[in-house]
Amino acid sequence: MTSKLTEVSTPPQAAMPKSTLANEQENKVFIIGLPRTGTTSVSVALLEQGLTVAHQAFTKQAFMLADAVSDAPCFSDYQQLDKLFPNAKFVYLDRPLDKWLPSMQMLLGRMLVHLDKDKGRFHPVMKRSFNHCFDIWQVEDVFDEAHLTACYQRHQQQVMSYFAGRDDFISIDISVTGSLAKLLQFIDLAKPDTAEFRQLQYPQLQSQPQNFPQLNFPQLNFPQLNTGRNVASWDEYKHPNKISANASGPDKRKFFDYRL
Repeated sequence: MTSKLTEVSTPPQAAMPKSTLANEQENKVFIIGLPRTGTTSVSVALLEQGLTVAHQAFTKQAFMLADAVSDAPCFSDYQQLDKLFPNAKFVYLDRPLDKWLPSMQMLLGRMLVHLDKDKGRFHPVMKRSFNHCFDIWQVEDVFDEAHLTACYQRHQQQVMSYFAGRDDFISIDISVTGSLAKLLQFIDLAKPDTAEFRQLQYPQLQSQPQNFPQLNFPQLNFPQLNTGRNVASWDEYKHPNKISANASGPDKRKFFDYRL
């Protein structure tokens, strides 16, 4: 089965939207939850709030153009991004292990061949990011529940320890009522003393109920995307504020120089 997940190659870029926050090099929002914790749902919700969003970013330019970046390499590189963007805000996504484990096993089952260190067709930054958090090049059985549980808990503990006591960090579970409002307040897209939130309509998803039957409209909830075996909702969701993971800029498609 051919996955629509991001590969190294990318079609020619259209005119890229400019960052909508105050300074395109600062005030970024980084979603640092692991895959299958709701990164696509959060990304779409932020698109609908008017932000430019990259779901995965493998070039400097992708990071510069996006107000918010989620998924790889944010979940592995948050400490380096914290140094590069000192005014950024960080959002950790929590998910109950009993729901995350089978979802992550499914994802790895579809991705693992493309994450091969030498022959995998996914972007080198993506492969490095997955190996950093899941040891996919070191362990014999990456699908083992005990191994994945240890990876999840290790990542969570490292994140919580690194950001302990800071006010530029938040942890949410997107399945919890009020989590979207909490996120919007955290990134200053809503006044905390009012209910003045931009109502999320998700018009594209509403017009495609066969693909997204679990959504109700209008709502102020996260859209429930990439559920079950679906891994390509980001590709299917069309929006002018989407930023390509491989966006080219002054440095072509170079990534940052840091090392993990």
